[in-house]
Amino acid sequence: MPAKIIDGKAIAAALRAEVASGVETLVAEGGPKPGLATVLVGENPASQVYVRMKRKACEEVGIESYGIELPADSSQEEVEALVRDLNADEKVHGILVQLPLPAGLDEEAVLKAIDVSKDVDGFHPINIGRLAQKGREPLFVPCTPAGCIYLLKQAGAKLEGARAVVVGRSNIVGMPAALLLIKENATVTVCHSRTRDLPAVCREADVLIAAIGRPEMIRGDWIKPGAYVIDVGVNRVEDASRKRGYRLVGDVAYEEALDVAGAITPVPGGVGPMTIAGLLKNTLDSARRTAI
Repeated sequence: MPAKIIDGKAIAAALRAEVASGVETLVAEGGPKPGLATVLVGENPASQVYVRMKRKACEEVGIESYGIELPADSSQEEVEALVRDLNADEKVHGILVQLPLPAGLDEEAVLKAIDVSKDVDGFHPINIGRLAQKGREPLFVPCTPAGCIYLLKQAGAKLEGARAVVVGRSNIVGMPAALLLIKENATVTVCHSRTRDLPAVCREADVLIAAIGRPEMIRGDWIKPGAYVIDVGVNRVEDASRKRGYRLVGDVAYEEALDVAGAITPVPGGVGPMTIAGLLKNTLDSARRTAI
């Protein structure tokens, strides 16, 4: 039987609707209108697209969007000063600095400058540190890894006691995803370029999260029959038959995996839509805290 398709678009749409309802209720009860500030430094075309998508998503759910753009030659002090101003602005409940920053800027220092209570992207060292510690909860969790866990739960995966394998150990996806799985009481293995016999390790997984950034690297025969597969990868591969000259594929060989996995996310339309939905939810949660 072919794998169940985990429809990230539909699940994210439902989450956005919940956020829109939450914003309406919060404002109706006299609370603040949630506000998200996006900071874009330079003119990276991909970053410009992402920021426009986030601002449009805010508008659709009733969140106030504040877009601030700085030139690519901005100094470290100028960027951090802007972040400090946003920290002090009561209308702003979430601050997102679009990465990557132009060369010469210290990304870690900029992220550390964000008030931890407004770190809706979830990358402040304090939030990541709390995520890594037993018995402590971060104020915010990085949106893409959180989206992976949300999709697994929506698909019916039983995470407690499950053998989970995360392929990729980036700060943005792999490591936070592994920490979240540990919090769900899964037994977790994190794989990377030095992992011996990667196919054999993957075959042990009841839950497999692929975030390695290599097109269709994980083959169908690497997957345990019935496993839940979350494919975070978004890779362009040349395809002369497409108008754009390329197509998007994940880190998993999707057609092969369909015949083996119990459930799987497609690319596109799987994890991607969850990232912005999670950002909106984090911004609403931040505004709710200020109303308490």
